[in-house]
Amino acid sequence: MLKEIRKIHRQRIVRVNRARAKVIATSDRPRLVLHRSNKFIYAQIVTVTGQVLATASSRQLAGKTPVERAHQVGAALAVAAKAKGVDKVAFDRRGYKYHGQVQALAEGAREGGLSF
Repeated sequence: MLKEIRKIHRQRIVRVNRARAKVIATSDRPRLVLHRSNKFIYAQIVTVTGQVLATASSRQLAGKTPVERAHQVGAALAVAAKAKGVDKVAFDRRGYKYHGQVQALAEGAREGGLSF
């Protein structure tokens, strides 16, 4: 069982690194990073130096489905980013497939005014 967990963890690390290699963040285009847990979804906008500019999570949002909550998180993150003067971001999906909650978060952020 422990070997299986380690193998799954290694595979996840490989996916994360593969996805991050394609994301090019610059000083005028910070990364939009997301994390999914079993219950919630979290998103941050991080500069090249690692400074967090804006955050949003589904912990304080109420929605019927996880996809709806992810869409709200994207919209809330876009509002917070606009307040900090960020219009363009590089979307770092952290190895998650681009469907479901990840896609909903991206669409919510785009509707809120972020471009990536």
